[in-house]
Amino acid sequence: MHTVVVGTSGVTASDVLAVARGGARIELSAEAVAALAAAREIVDALAAKPDPVYGVSTGFGALATRHISQELRAQLQRNIVRSHAAGMGPRVEREVVRALMFLRLKTVCSGHTGVRPEVAQTMADVLNAGITPVVHEYGSLGCSGDLAPLSHCALTLMGEGEAEGPDGSVRPAGELLAEHGIAPVELREKEGLALLNGTDGMLGMLIMALADLDTLYKSADVTAALTLEALLGTDKVLAPELHAIRPHPGQGASAANMLAVLKGSQLTGHHQDDAPRVQDAYSVRCAPQVAGAGRDTLAHARLVAERELASAVDNPVVLPDGRVESNGNFHGAPVAYVLDFLAIAAADLGSIAERRTDRLLDKNRSHGLPPFLADDAGVDSGLMIAQYTQAALVSELKRLAVPASADSIPSSAMQEDHVSMGWSAARKLRTAVDNLTRVIAIELYAATRAIELREGLTPAPASQEVIEAARAAGVRGPGPDRFLAPDLAAADAFVRGGDLVTAVEKVTGPLR
Repeated sequence: MHTVVVGTSGVTASDVLAVARGGARIELSAEAVAALAAAREIVDALAAKPDPVYGVSTGFGALATRHISQELRAQLQRNIVRSHAAGMGPRVEREVVRALMFLRLKTVCSGHTGVRPEVAQTMADVLNAGITPVVHEYGSLGCSGDLAPLSHCALTLMGEGEAEGPDGSVRPAGELLAEHGIAPVELREKEGLALLNGTDGMLGMLIMALADLDTLYKSADVTAALTLEALLGTDKVLAPELHAIRPHPGQGASAANMLAVLKGSQLTGHHQDDAPRVQDAYSVRCAPQVAGAGRDTLAHARLVAERELASAVDNPVVLPDGRVESNGNFHGAPVAYVLDFLAIAAADLGSIAERRTDRLLDKNRSHGLPPFLADDAGVDSGLMIAQYTQAALVSELKRLAVPASADSIPSSAMQEDHVSMGWSAARKLRTAVDNLTRVIAIELYAATRAIELREGLTPAPASQEVIEAARAAGVRGPGPDRFLAPDLAAADAFVRGGDLVTAVEKVTGPLR
């Protein structure tokens, strides 16, 4: 099994995906263990002094003015975990929780948190054992980080609360730890706070969304090309020299992908022989501009994610010169903004895909295709309601594009009077990515059927490869009306699993 070694820095997005989705094992480097021990010495020295230090010998948030005596500090750290584990609602997905825990471990190992090496090792042991704390949908305002979600994870380290075992059953966390020979941690000064105070949940969801959207943007280039082909459109608008004079990188990449898919097609431009069209509709002609803008948004979001991966987010932090200082680095605004930005781009990509699908189904705009791509229109309804489903998904995408980060709701007796709502932005982006996948799948379903209905005209080799691969995957072609939901589910799986991109790349080589 793949192993990810966690040092004081250098964790990558690929590492996060390997742990969250691939079940990769985790090891702590010797460098990380040394940094943990060194930072802990600083915290222990401060804890022994009479002077109050936030998070070490004081309360938290609006209660930070109270100095806590030494005999109560272990109880203080346990209490903050128990009281902050106050989430409600549905359980959060296993991959999100694993990403959340791994990213917290990454920051702990930076040597800036003051957590003991044995606590970090327990975090790694829990992940390696396949134990997943039960984390709930609601409870994070994205400042001070993802408090409630991280608290539920810390509760598991203490052997309290509930967690999911590697077999998928939810049981008391203490039982699961005992079965895997993991001793519950006894938290000491600052450790409870250090386990709760980070942007790890929203960052983990950002990293996974970036991976999914990278595939979806390539998929959307493919379905846009298939629709252009099915509508007998022109590929002249994809010429590199046209995109060079408006040099947005994403636009050029999308146009190049579409052109690669369409290479060798006998359908493109065919309309010019008998029914001249000066220009295709915007949803076809401007596909690279819209998808390209989304690609450039991905690039910006990826830069933010890389910076956040290189960060040690905690409050207070242990500095190399021995100071333990309060700060505001836990605020989730940088991550929240790009999560919302990606939801906007996803909504627009879904919107333009739906407009192309609708054009394929409308006999007045489809240039000779049967109404709704039906076998016997009137007797058959064809894909009429598939487009309804797609429209409903797009409408939901538009609602999900309303930014969460524009909101702020004060908390902690006005001490935390401006929050990022980054967790909420991440949660709705996950739904948006899911819905966008379905929207692209429906365009794929319609476009492949439309191409097959163009009898006597040969599609591009890449298009033919897609059609054959889709049919082999259970995405059925033209014919009389049938139970449509299984076909759409097969199309969704074909896109979601990356099989659409794989099929195209067999002919075109790697897409951009």
